[in-house]
Amino acid sequence: MVSIPINPVDLTQTPHAGYHWDGSERRFFEGWYYRVTLPDCGQTFAFMYSIEDPIGGKPHSGGGAQVLGADDEYLCRTFPDVKKFWGSSDRLGLGHWGKTDLQIVPGYLAPEVFERHVHQGYQATATLNQGIISNPATGFYCGWQYNIQPIYGWGNQGSLQQSTAGWMSAMQIFEPGWQILMAHGLATGWIDWNGKRYEFTNVPAYGEKNWGGAFPQKWFWLNCNSFEGESDLALTAGGGRRGVLWWMESVAMVGLHYQGKFYEFVPWNSEVSWNIQPWGRWEMQARNSEYEVELTGTTDLPGTPLRAPTENGLVFCCRDTMRGLLNLELRKVSGGKKEIILQAHSSLCGLEIGGGSWDDCWQSG
Repeated sequence: MVSIPINPVDLTQTPHAGYHWDGSERRFFEGWYYRVTLPDCGQTFAFMYSIEDPIGGKPHSGGGAQVLGADDEYLCRTFPDVKKFWGSSDRLGLGHWGKTDLQIVPGYLAPEVFERHVHQGYQATATLNQGIISNPATGFYCGWQYNIQPIYGWGNQGSLQQSTAGWMSAMQIFEPGWQILMAHGLATGWIDWNGKRYEFTNVPAYGEKNWGGAFPQKWFWLNCNSFEGESDLALTAGGGRRGVLWWMESVAMVGLHYQGKFYEFVPWNSEVSWNIQPWGRWEMQARNSEYEVELTGTTDLPGTPLRAPTENGLVFCCRDTMRGLLNLELRKVSGGKKEIILQAHSSLCGLEIGGGSWDDCWQSG
């Protein structure tokens, strides 16, 4: 094994990049999300990794890897042996080995060594995402290896990066924690989707994570960094009902990176409102003292059910499409006047609902 490649002065590394488990027996999960968008063919691949109760011996102890692939098709592989999972506590680095001929403690491998010796599993860092999984029942498989050049973490370019949920997200007050690891980057490599090979150079890439000992009751999410005519624009927005000590609260946020500047709309500096349909339409508005933003995401597609860690283990509890339509408008507010800074559109937006009851629309307030 070799050490995880890292630039010690890399200003794109965010807080909470490292693995959070403290070795205790309390209920715990951590999940990571990597995504690449291929604008030339209109496809997106999302890779979701998770570990639950890594102490082992618990009813839900184990890990998993899911891929939401071409045309919103889906592939999942579970890894029940928690001892074959590894995570770095001080930087972004994780992996889980399934089938392998290696008889060593799991850790980061040079990509060519991983490809030769790990026949089911994955490894991922801030600059690499690599793996192979298959469905034993059908033989359907996905293999992938791509390098990542981070551009935006979560904050202004060239500055220290921010916690997505604020400074108190370092405490166990808010559960679960949520951190955008890389709002925008460029990926170069390949994906083999059951025999169809996609090769790509400098395409939009994204990464985020969540973790904790409790699970969100209900949530929604919009994410896009592949816009028509705007190569330097990245959006992540979402909201949910989360636990705060002994009560629940509903919160939401919008974050935009555009031409080197970070526009942040969060509960402690902005008014954020939303109206989310059970499926098909996501509307958000946010305003602070300087700017306001309006988002509308829509889809006619049915979406794909995905698994997520829950109190009952890794189960189907959310629905996604990576081919949503998005309209975005950013305005500067000054002296009662509004000036449009940006109008943008995409047909490659990630849209998600998850958790709780979605019989009716969910409106703020």
